[in-house]
Amino acid sequence: MNYEVKKAILDKIKEYDRIFLFRHIRNDGDCVGATKGLKEIIKATWPDKEVYIIDTELAKNLEFMGPEDEPVEESAYEGALGIVLDTASEARISNPNYKLCKELIKIDHHIPLENYGDLAWVEEERSSCCEMVVDFYQTFSDELILNKDAAAHLYTGMVTDSGRFKYDGVTGETLRCAATLLDVGVKTDILFARLYLEAFEYLKFKAHIYNRMEVTENGVAYIYIDRAMQEEFNLTLEQASACIGNLDSIRGCICWIAFIETGDEKNTIRVRLRSRFVHINHIAENHNGGGHACASGATVYSREEVDALLSEADATVAEYKATHEEWL
Repeated sequence: MNYEVKKAILDKIKEYDRIFLFRHIRNDGDCVGATKGLKEIIKATWPDKEVYIIDTELAKNLEFMGPEDEPVEESAYEGALGIVLDTASEARISNPNYKLCKELIKIDHHIPLENYGDLAWVEEERSSCCEMVVDFYQTFSDELILNKDAAAHLYTGMVTDSGRFKYDGVTGETLRCAATLLDVGVKTDILFARLYLEAFEYLKFKAHIYNRMEVTENGVAYIYIDRAMQEEFNLTLEQASACIGNLDSIRGCICWIAFIETGDEKNTIRVRLRSRFVHINHIAENHNGGGHACASGATVYSREEVDALLSEADATVAEYKATHEEWL
């Protein structure tokens, strides 16, 4: 599938001596794994190429994946190839200097919100962008080199974006891609310890979540994490946002949402939406966001907007339950 566009991407990578890799704001395991994994593949295959990942910051829970490259002069972008991974729209690209690149390639697995780039490879049915990078390697394995560092980065992204291979987008192809990485030598015990072991204080925060979470009339579980709660438990914004995973196993709730105050001057409230069976990405799109059918993000700026989003989610769940039977 999409052999022609993958071959065109390979040809562009061969053509350029300087390449910049870009990802989305509020980075996660998939976008970090995809950029770092592709960089390792390119550098292992063509050691003389200059390959840069220059981002504003790396999420604290992903710092074990290694440091970012140091910023370079804007002139370095001119005449270079840019590759944007795991990012549906230009507004979410974290480094604005992507605009300076001579040519731009988009590799993504999100529902396309807009077309950008000179060349685009989009497969929204894929469980992760890292899966696409592995598929890219498999397609041209006679030319490309996959080392252990690349495999570890890509496996991290596949694991985190697929919910440890339990989400709906996981297919046989997903597991075949994962097998390719494991065959190279990923140390899964160390990786899972880095990803999922939790500090004692965070466990107390989880207990607090279970005491504070609420459920709407039709089955939307939600939690509001204000700044006071974050300070009480000494949480980073990423740790607070990760609480969405604690709401995913409530019987009767096929949608769950976390609202996290960021504490910035705009009173921004980050919204993380997740669901089982029912599609909720349209709700995120109504509130400055987007994403996958069952995993999206949004941004609101007041408690009134919080209530409006919850009302939309509750109505969506009610309609789904009224017209479907297999929702447990």
